[in-house]
Amino acid sequence: MPERMSTTQPAPAARRKDPARRERIARAAITVVAERGVEKLTHRAVAAAAGVPLGSTTYYFATLDDLLASALRQAAADDVEHLRQWADGLQSGTDLAEALTDLVLHYLGPARAQTAVEHQLYIAALHRPALRHVSQEWDTALAELFAAYTDPATGRALSVVFCGLLLQGIVRESVPSRDEIETIFRRVLAPGAKT
Repeated sequence: MPERMSTTQPAPAARRKDPARRERIARAAITVVAERGVEKLTHRAVAAAAGVPLGSTTYYFATLDDLLASALRQAAADDVEHLRQWADGLQSGTDLAEALTDLVLHYLGPARAQTAVEHQLYIAALHRPALRHVSQEWDTALAELFAAYTDPATGRALSVVFCGLLLQGIVRESVPSRDEIETIFRRVLAPGAKT
């Protein structure tokens, strides 16, 4: 008797988990904010930008504040990582005022769009208390990074000046001059820089 062929189809392969989906959604929220602004952020727009079903965005982020907090946290993590790489590249004896000036000009030049969206997310904390702790974490990380090259008080002052220069620079039609930026940093660093 001939062997019977099985007519049953193999079970469909189990759908793989998507461990990067949460981060992809957060990054998509950053993209939507960059294109439309914080006020026009919706779960639907983020789902489309991330290429995921709408239910995925609401599964991971029940409210828009949750979504914004995640986007802000992701933007902060990306920024702090960039700054750490910048700091790791500093040579011993580097003129810190010059290096910080170059960094500001980078953020206001080639990285201007990124700088603008990061500030939109940061400033969203003004009207959304749920975001304030994330903004404060970002401030702390920046101050600690700069303090590694100076002291805690000067590190904090540098972070405030740095953020102020970026905010003014993205709002103004023209970027401050290299001399103007460097002079400001030299004034802050004069008392206690470890350069």
